[in-house]
Amino acid sequence: MSTVATPDSSSSPASSSSLDRPASAPPAPAPAVPGRSPVDWRIRFGALALIWGFSFLFMKLGTKGYAPAYVSFGRMLFGTAVLLAALAVKRQRLPRAPRTWMHLTVAALLLNALPFTLFAYSELTISSTLAGICNATTPLWGMLLSLVALSEDRPTRRRFAGLGLGFIGVLTVLGAWQGFSGQDPAGTVMALIASACYAIGWIYVRRTLSGTGESNLSLTGGQLLVGTVQLAVVAPLSSPLPTSFHLVPVLAILALGALGTGFAMLVQFGLVAEVGPTTATLTTYFIPVVATAAGVALLGERLTWNTPVGAVIVLAGAALTQSRARTGKAAGGRQS
Repeated sequence: MSTVATPDSSSSPASSSSLDRPASAPPAPAPAVPGRSPVDWRIRFGALALIWGFSFLFMKLGTKGYAPAYVSFGRMLFGTAVLLAALAVKRQRLPRAPRTWMHLTVAALLLNALPFTLFAYSELTISSTLAGICNATTPLWGMLLSLVALSEDRPTRRRFAGLGLGFIGVLTVLGAWQGFSGQDPAGTVMALIASACYAIGWIYVRRTLSGTGESNLSLTGGQLLVGTVQLAVVAPLSSPLPTSFHLVPVLAILALGALGTGFAMLVQFGLVAEVGPTTATLTTYFIPVVATAAGVALLGERLTWNTPVGAVIVLAGAALTQSRARTGKAAGGRQS
């Protein structure tokens, strides 16, 4: 569940709405070099998928003790603390240009404050499993929006087929032929809107933050800091201040923020630098699998046949929307 977009799609983990065609095979292991993690990238890849997949379980647990807006605020607060600590260790600074902060404010709303809160609210009435599957529709929204907002992402029959397949997958997950199988419509719509927010945010960042000269870590830290301030203002206006301490929800929010929002982004930055954005962002396709397994095994959520089948269809459609056909043209041209 990528939560931060950075402007350079050639080096950014957040540009999954416009991924190049996935590599046919993972790169061969390379010896450790200065600045590279001693932990194999495949282990870090798996850990990232687990952390982001478990984020939906953590949100569900957090909302059992606190209002959704405070769950999101705590998530942002702990995530920001991790990234600010990383900035201090690496001796990097936050952006200084007022224009950059203006764009980061919009990015924080679209990529953090709004979708985090919508997902938290949705899990008051839908399962963490369904929320995780809705999150997997983000590439579908990205493809749909790119047709309007990004002229370089031209439609192809394959990508249109992926969009249609993904829509069929969503209807399958919801059990449309059975009146949506008792799923709460409002909660489901909030989760889908949250996923669309990610796609809109990525497009916005690509258009506004290219060429700032700031590092990904600096932009990410600034974005999360702004998002924390936004939620610090909104949360008390939307819900009464918490008056009690609930151990499990607090621990869940701590894990959601420190691991799922802070540490996970640092891991993803390392993966992108080592194996490239295409391979790194393939975690998107493992997140709903982990979310489903965690929800069923640890929360006792009910799983009917149409949920995993629909999830597979959604992921297949998402993969098609990201695929790029090979042509006989000379290398160096982008295919779409």
